[in-house]
Amino acid sequence: MQYLGAWMKNFKLPSNVLREDNSILILKIVTIVAAVLAVFHQDLTIILNNALVSESMSHILIMPFLFIYLLYRKRKMLRAVVSIEKQDNPRQLRYLPTIAGIVLSTAAMLFYWHGSYTFTPLEYHMLALPIFATGITLVLFNPQTLRQLAFPLAFLAFLIPLPSEILYGLGSTLSIVSSKVSYALINSLGIPSTLTSEYGNPVIQITRPSGTTISFAVDIACSGIYSLIGFLIFAVFIAYIMRDKPWKKLTLFLIGFALIYILNIARIATILLIGYHYGEELALQLFHMLGGLTFIFVGTLVLLVFAEKILRTQIFTKPSQKCSACNPSSESNQNFCLTCNRILKPAYIRFQRTDIIKMAAIIVSVILLVSIQTPVFALTEGPAQIIVHTASGEQGNTQLLPQIQGYTLVFVYRDEDFEEIARQDASLVYAYEPLDDTEELVWVTVEIGSATSMLHPWEFCLISWPISLGQPAVATRLDLKDIRIQENPPIIARYFAFRWVETNQTEVVLYWFETARFMTNGTAQQKRLKMSLITYPDTPQNITEAEDLLPFATAITSHWQPIKTWTQISLLLSQNGAYLAAITTALLVPVTVLYALERRKQRKANAKAYKKLAKPNKQIIDAILETEKNAPPTLEAIATTHKNRTGEPIEEEKLLHKLRELEKTDIIKGDIANIRDEPTMIWKTQMAMRRPPKTPKRTDAKGKPMNLEEAWEKALQETKLTP
Repeated sequence: MQYLGAWMKNFKLPSNVLREDNSILILKIVTIVAAVLAVFHQDLTIILNNALVSESMSHILIMPFLFIYLLYRKRKMLRAVVSIEKQDNPRQLRYLPTIAGIVLSTAAMLFYWHGSYTFTPLEYHMLALPIFATGITLVLFNPQTLRQLAFPLAFLAFLIPLPSEILYGLGSTLSIVSSKVSYALINSLGIPSTLTSEYGNPVIQITRPSGTTISFAVDIACSGIYSLIGFLIFAVFIAYIMRDKPWKKLTLFLIGFALIYILNIARIATILLIGYHYGEELALQLFHMLGGLTFIFVGTLVLLVFAEKILRTQIFTKPSQKCSACNPSSESNQNFCLTCNRILKPAYIRFQRTDIIKMAAIIVSVILLVSIQTPVFALTEGPAQIIVHTASGEQGNTQLLPQIQGYTLVFVYRDEDFEEIARQDASLVYAYEPLDDTEELVWVTVEIGSATSMLHPWEFCLISWPISLGQPAVATRLDLKDIRIQENPPIIARYFAFRWVETNQTEVVLYWFETARFMTNGTAQQKRLKMSLITYPDTPQNITEAEDLLPFATAITSHWQPIKTWTQISLLLSQNGAYLAAITTALLVPVTVLYALERRKQRKANAKAYKKLAKPNKQIIDAILETEKNAPPTLEAIATTHKNRTGEPIEEEKLLHKLRELEKTDIIKGDIANIRDEPTMIWKTQMAMRRPPKTPKRTDAKGKPMNLEEAWEKALQETKLTP
């Protein structure tokens, strides 16, 4: 270590590398993007696949474009703040942002591993993504850069899949309201119709003039929930980028939600009208044409027009007034305009040894993470074809499941109706028939789909969904817990015991998810899989314990040959990820406290130093303090406040020179403010003083402030003794 320290001390980069150049900025950006993609590429691939095949997640397809625009909107501010060097901070605070970034990124990865050991890994992983990106951004850049990236990074939270309980619960409620309002609308137009229910979904049945009937089920897809979720992203996006008061942003946000829901009701009513006059075929064609993305586009367009014309807000338009003094090509030594204080020439980013060390450390860390990374779902090699051809026709291949001693495996049937409803590739039902009559029959269902969103949790379909529709649950929960059915790779299954309300029949289910490669039409395709083991105990008291189904689950998971097993360190991190993440996150508390104490200590020291300054310097600092209350303390604003307080005008060049000198005392600090996404030079005080001391003002008879000479003459007249 001694030799290494001496080598680092004497290490010097070539002069052509140390020159002021923007290449370091590009390298840092590439490092962040590459690190995020390397760690989260599996999850992002699943999210993209779900968005392509599932309407409930189709809004995610627009996320990259909105995220890129947010970065583009911030490009000038980001370019200006990334050049702020951390050496401007006191020595005690210089490395705290880097330490905080390391803690955040480490906690994110531990949380990631913890998620891999749960029943819902994808949700945990996507929640860890913005935290990880925040951490490495803070490592490579300064806190000012992270402040500008706060909203774009938080915007990535929309990538987290919405839980089925919330999605279908809210969707069911909206479907009921939409069906009732649409039913009332078409009834008011004289169209004969009835409102009924089928499979828990509201159904509007209309009678055509010919006497034929058309039924339109207002299910989750028709409820408008998908459009609302997609529009939520646009509403948050527009409310953020619009340049106006907070109350207008909130108004636009609320009006947007009402608008998109009204449009969905109008869609249902329009389809019913077309079906009544022109038939069911044309109505169905129109239904598929007017999908969620269409309504999101129309709703967003109407909302933008409303914002521009009614609220008079500025969203995409540029400011109408420009400073005539701004000249980026000027040969002046100043990097900002002395008139409007807009940054014209952002400082170059210096290539430092610490930057190289940090990027190298991130690259090495990511390589290690990828080498021990765990798949989102257990990845297996499907044993054979899903469907085989027999003399009696197509049926599910029994080679999908293993033979178990003491049981005979038989294929029962293929549930094509459920496949159509859930949009699955296959829904196959098998049974393990015991050779011993005293043993219990075990049913097995194999559900295969292109996305995990097509494979619904059992407890939600039987309990949460009916309740969300305002109906009693079709089953009563007896037990619900998660258990591990395989050690390596670990597979977490959910054990669910319930009793049917209508038949009083007790049922036990043990189910889990995997990712598997199947041979379909001669080609290998990667699919999502839900495997369910089902038994029917005689009474609730004779519930089959999860341990009774474990031998079947273990045999099946072993039969589906794992492609990738986990290393021991991956298992250890996943098993203890929650505790390690909590401990790591707790380290942010002392770091934050230390930062706050050091800042407070520095501000107190600056306050003492302020008292030792000459009066002209105090007046400038007082002007900054007063300006900070009402407006950004730009050069012009400080000069105006200084004139109002003292009655003495001050030239901008002279004031700038004074500010530069005062910056050396650390009592004030030059900073960059965001004014309409334009980087603007300002100055802030760095001392523990709530308000500037009041300076007595001299005014003339009209109440106008006087300069020092006029005030001196008036003071002499007031104190002159009369004979």
